Amino acid sequence: MRVLVVGSGAREHAIVLALAQDPAVTALACAPGNAGTAAVAEQHGLDVRDPRAVAAAAKTWAADLVVIGPEMPLVAGVADVVRAAGIACFGPGADAARIEGSKTFAKDVMAAAGVPTASAVTVDTPARLDAELAGFTPPYVVKDDGLAAGKGVVVTDDLDAARAHAMRLLEDGHPVLLESYLDGPEVSLFCLVDGPTVVPLMPAQDFKRVGDGDTGPNTGGMGAYAPLPWAPPDLVDDIVTRIVAPVAAELVARGTPFSGLLYAGLALTSTGPQVVEFNCRFGDPETQVVLPLLRTPLAGLFHAVATGTLDRQPPLEWSEGAAVTVVVAAHNYPGTPQLGDVVTGSEGEGVLHAGTRRRDDGAVVSAGGRVLSVVGTGADLAAARDDAYRRLEGVRLVGSHHRTDIALRAVQGEVAVPTPA
Repeated sequence: MRVLVVGSGAREHAIVLALAQDPAVTALACAPGNAGTAAVAEQHGLDVRDPRAVAAAAKTWAADLVVIGPEMPLVAGVADVVRAAGIACFGPGADAARIEGSKTFAKDVMAAAGVPTASAVTVDTPARLDAELAGFTPPYVVKDDGLAAGKGVVVTDDLDAARAHAMRLLEDGHPVLLESYLDGPEVSLFCLVDGPTVVPLMPAQDFKRVGDGDTGPNTGGMGAYAPLPWAPPDLVDDIVTRIVAPVAAELVARGTPFSGLLYAGLALTSTGPQVVEFNCRFGDPETQVVLPLLRTPLAGLFHAVATGTLDRQPPLEWSEGAAVTVVVAAHNYPGTPQLGDVVTGSEGEGVLHAGTRRRDDGAVVSAGGRVLSVVGTGADLAAARDDAYRRLEGVRLVGSHHRTDIALRAVQGEVAVPTPA
């Protein structure tokens, strides 16, 4: 099978590495890729936001399967055009990808499916903002209704800060979603979805705030770990039954069945799991800890989803142990990052590339806010965490920063699901 992966981040690097280990994959390409994916896959320059360009590249390369990593091309309809060209594609069409592309649409789907989520209201004019904000209590949750790469959300006790963020979005022409705050630890659950068929992967937890102790602004994700030693044993089955399967069925009922990876971001509240958000693709950095633990060959799963045969696949197989990833970010991230600095130690084991490129002189340099994702594995979460931070010691990037507490509270037994009120 010839597989083309579309994207350029650490998520795509993790996907490429998993596919490279699959004996069914006879040729592997990544477009546009990065300095890390270049070591294991052919690289092709490509504007991932251009559906026709992606389809043309897939046909020219004679791809049997296209795997679309980022949300932007999915929302832009790339998967639709690739499928129309007669090529199997892992990723939802534009209509189903609205589950991430429009938070208002996602709320409407959840309401119709009877899925628990935070109460919310959409504001599209400054004139309505103050009246709607008055209906919420702190912490205030203010979100960009569209795609924002994980950085369009502000959660704050400060009403003025919440209002200022909302006004900035509105002034830029972006509708705003105001939500009630959900208590409890957050969980990311990836599910392979083929119409009404749902196959869950392993749950993970990521860290959105830039600083230790969950301080500072939101980011695209500063680290993650899997599995969750503190999670109830029936957590995944409960989430699939109460949340993911009803949403998949609702999308089928609307004539826009989902085909690809449906990511449920959840808060485990005192009243049970509630949806924080849905994404239409693998999450980054959770992918970097889930895929290393998956023993089932990835290409066959992707192809089954893309061809409508997921319901015929055997149960997934998982490795024992745990995985932890720590993101190395460029100076000033999540603000405007400092780019072009030389990265050393980036070719070590477990180091996945996110925002990198290789200069003409062969040096790897930073090319994005999140530069690397360093992955450690071990027999348990403590061992995986130690492995990740040991590997990170070999990485050097001027002005970079990373969190030092990824998975620490879980290792220390300090994470728990709230008891029912």
